[in-house]
Amino acid sequence: QLQLVESGGGLVQPGGSLRLTCAASGLALENYAIAWSRQAPGKEREGVSCITHSGGRTLYKGSVQGRFTISRDNAKNTAYLQMNNLKPEDTAVYYCGATPVQAMCIYAPNGSLPTFGSWGQGTQVTVSS
Repeated sequence: QLQLVESGGGLVQPGGSLRLTCAASGLALENYAIAWSRQAPGKEREGVSCITHSGGRTLYKGSVQGRFTISRDNAKNTAYLQMNNLKPEDTAVYYCGATPVQAMCIYAPNGSLPTFGSWGQGTQVTVSS
């Protein structure tokens, strides 16, 4: 059974950077597409970014495009989310999810991204001065 553990969150000032890590165990992550999602207090979970198993396709929520970069190292069974130029509205608990269905890494008709399943416990990101 695939298990995911997120880490790398913290408190950062606006304009700062963080790199989140999603470490997988139980199964080979190379067979899964990965999605990062987030949930702010009082709001629904939203997809932030996804990447196919080979890294050949990466998608981003519009508000993070150009600031966040999703990547993966299948040899290390790990995925990452590099977050630059962070803004207070990026404050949320961030989760990684996985699916063996690569075709799910796609924009929905309303422009939203998937969150997938197999979430970990999440990692808190707080952007504040």
